[in-house]
Amino acid sequence: MTKNADKIIVALDVPTKKEALALVNQLREQISFLKIGLQLYTAEGPKIVRAVLSTGAKVWLDLKLHDIPNTVARAVESASNLGVHMLTIHLSGGSEMIRAATAARTNNITILGVTVLTSANEQTLREIGVADRVADQVLRLAKLGVEAEIDGIVASPHEIKRLRAEFGDKIKIVVQGIRPSWAEPGDQKRFMTPRQALEAGADYIGIGRPITTHPRPREAVTRILDELNG
Repeated sequence: MTKNADKIIVALDVPTKKEALALVNQLREQISFLKIGLQLYTAEGPKIVRAVLSTGAKVWLDLKLHDIPNTVARAVESASNLGVHMLTIHLSGGSEMIRAATAARTNNITILGVTVLTSANEQTLREIGVADRVADQVLRLAKLGVEAEIDGIVASPHEIKRLRAEFGDKIKIVVQGIRPSWAEPGDQKRFMTPRQALEAGADYIGIGRPITTHPRPREAVTRILDELNG
């Protein structure tokens, strides 16, 4: 695998264990990091995490936890015991919840804080009572997370440079809202190409539908790697 391939996390946005493992088998020679989100985890539970981990891949469990501090802490413990490499929480849960999560981590799990979803824009923020611009809200939540000892931040690629300028290499920056030049944006409002995101300073880029809905997923990954390798 190339260095750029190690920075790609493929989202297993499919509804069944069978479909997920078929994708893993197709991509295992190209990709070593996979994301399990709400759709697949709700359908299959911890067994799909164990199945993907058993292939030797790394797993990002993207559950975006947001609950009372004790509940989030217990969920972090469970995810740590599963052996996943990264887990997401919503930073909008506040400092007490974030600290409960970071205090509960074990087994070198990386806790990532979600700032503003990549499907959201300033109109979305207004609807929930936030008057700031998206970029300002992202930075506010990121600061809250860093103060509570979060390991990394999840944001759109458009906030990478501002986050890197603020925090340097103190945190990992993981971005979603990635669309190759040949893919449709779908419901993403704040997106970039894979190459643009890595050049801006992202540590990891999460890519889902451009790969998982492609009739030939391996070919989609190859096209993305060719784009990254220039």
